[in-house]
Amino acid sequence: MTKTDTRDVMSTIRQIRELEECDCEIVRIAVPDAEAAHAIPAIKKGTSVPLIADIHFDYRLALTALEAGADGLRLNPGNISESEKVRAVARVAKERGVPIRIGLNAGSLPKTSNPELSIAERMVAAALEQIKSLESLDFDLIKVSLKAFDVPTTIEAYRSIAGKIPYPLHLGITEAGVPRKGAIRSAVGIGTLLYMGIGDTVRVSLTAHPREEVVAGYEILKSLGLRQYGPVLVSCPSCGRAEVDIVKLAEDVEEKLSKIDKPIKVVVMGCEVNGPGEAKDADVGIACGKGRGVIFKKGEKVETVEEKDFISALMREVERMIR
Repeated sequence: MTKTDTRDVMSTIRQIRELEECDCEIVRIAVPDAEAAHAIPAIKKGTSVPLIADIHFDYRLALTALEAGADGLRLNPGNISESEKVRAVARVAKERGVPIRIGLNAGSLPKTSNPELSIAERMVAAALEQIKSLESLDFDLIKVSLKAFDVPTTIEAYRSIAGKIPYPLHLGITEAGVPRKGAIRSAVGIGTLLYMGIGDTVRVSLTAHPREEVVAGYEILKSLGLRQYGPVLVSCPSCGRAEVDIVKLAEDVEEKLSKIDKPIKVVVMGCEVNGPGEAKDADVGIACGKGRGVIFKKGEKVETVEEKDFISALMREVERMIR
């Protein structure tokens, strides 16, 4: 999701283009007022990914966003729950063939929710109620999300609703936090659900540039073998056996690999315990020793290089493999 003021068209376009460069496939923009909604045509003209309008409180903003050409809507039943308002939006969305995501957040549940139910149960109940309202209009371009900061609550909600509806689920841990901790929290929650076979799209919510959200999302997908995108770097954590600065080496290799978008497995290992075996399992790898390292490619030893040539030799083989 963009972090810019949507009304600032050029700033929003620049940020979306940054996201396009790291292969973000869909972007959500905040629509807090009519001016933001009216900015959508100009933003779409300057970008290429589908734009989802994030709507809260005022259903009329959803109608304006639809008229402006939004490719999708996110409605929060916690602040737009009146059936007649939801139905008004659904009628126009149906005419235009635009999908609606019913986006529940644990922190903004409908006031009519049964307080005796758990938060996860209340989220599911609210989603089912709004789904019923949309279905009454023969509207089925529906996606659902049930996000909470609490990981067990999020998992419980998604597991509960997954068997009750035929619609795709958008996964996320809401307000996960700053990158280091937020990425871990998101990986645990999103990764658990994906491993269960639950989920169709993901958003990692981080207090950071949205580029970091996309990077984290791809890493979650790659770790489960659901997407083969960009390099996978396997590196040992280093220990007292290492005779090179493996941490610095791995960081430098990661920086070099960040400019590559082709799937390739690269291994950086620091000693003879796991080094040769792990490196041989990679497309390209290096097992380091004192002052020297062995470059492997598809399980075969390519060459032995001096420490000063570790990175250049490794990246040379990476580039050859990609070509």
